[in-house]
Amino acid sequence: MAVSAKDVMALREKTGAGMMDCKKALQEGDGDFDAAMKYLREKGIASAAKRAGREANEGRVAVRVNDDHTAGAIIEVNSETDFVARNAEFIQVTEEYADWAIANGDRAGDNGTIPAGAFDETKLKELAGKIGENLQIARAAYLTVPGGCVDAYVHPGDQLGVLLAASGEGVRGDAGRELIHDLALQIAAAGPEYVTRDEVPAGVIEAEKEIYRTQMRNEGKPEQILDRIAEGKLNKYFEDVCLLDQMFVKESKKKVKDVIAETAKQAGAIEVASFVRFKVGDTSDES
Repeated sequence: MAVSAKDVMALREKTGAGMMDCKKALQEGDGDFDAAMKYLREKGIASAAKRAGREANEGRVAVRVNDDHTAGAIIEVNSETDFVARNAEFIQVTEEYADWAIANGDRAGDNGTIPAGAFDETKLKELAGKIGENLQIARAAYLTVPGGCVDAYVHPGDQLGVLLAASGEGVRGDAGRELIHDLALQIAAAGPEYVTRDEVPAGVIEAEKEIYRTQMRNEGKPEQILDRIAEGKLNKYFEDVCLLDQMFVKESKKKVKDVIAETAKQAGAIEVASFVRFKVGDTSDES
């Protein structure tokens, strides 16, 4: 049956549920408010909406890679407590969303990002009502590299996950695939923010330089040498935040770019295209 916008708004104000949920509840209850509220409570929607303001900083990360390793998906689903993050039903829902992401990410994603609104959150809302916590999809992403290789890694405990996309003829052989997996582990362990220094925004670089200049001024260094010192310190910054400039975690005397070059000599061209790193509760680890 048709319901009025006025009734939908009234139910929304009373329950805190979303507009579309309220509309569906009124339709299911033939316009009866009590029946609509009962429907929302049974679905866990009303109570979940009231909890939506509570912080959800725990949760899980799940990843998927397709059969030919040309695409991968990653998702983070949050809960309020680590106890719920270990709940079997919560784990199952998270895994189902990961399945959906790999199957539909190429259509739902925008520049690698899958918006939370692309997912059907009905099961998550129902579970929120049953468990009594604020549960939410924090973020999701999809990477694809036709003819290349996508690798994934989830750290034990499912709190940290990585997707890595690489291209070039070398990534399809055993040596290349092993290296790509090692790089996924590198990203998990070392937390780079960019693939190369060319990706670092000019504003970020200039802000770093100004910090170094200020440090040197405070130490009494002459103004005419500040820029030269800042450039030197910037190289250390790149070694921290750029994957290719980092020291390789498995061979600490070599940089990642050198290890890639060595492997490429035998296996063929290898180029890291992009990566995504999700750590539960931290929304700043994507690249």
